[in-house]
Amino acid sequence: MAIVGEIDLYTAPRLQAEFTRLLETEPERVVIDMSGVEFCDSTGMNVLLSALKRLRERGGILEVASPRPAVRKILQVTGLDSVFTVHETVPAEVAEFL
Repeated sequence: MAIVGEIDLYTAPRLQAEFTRLLETEPERVVIDMSGVEFCDSTGMNVLLSALKRLRERGGILEVASPRPAVRKILQVTGLDSVFTVHETVPAEVAEFL
């Protein structure tokens, strides 16, 4: 899944709806390419955490790939970089699907 733009109070509901649709397919692994995300506030992080929780309940995993410096800083400051698996780039085995 590739996300672009800003994830904030106004766009988070749309992202939540996309995750809901995606999770209905019961994937085991979701990799989020965040290279196009310029900004993500706490509302956006909560959407990601919610998706992570739902995936873990089913035995799945959620990974974050290619976060820009601003997003990486938010992950670090909040400690979420230790909650999510964070990749510098999109893993090669899933790049073709994004």
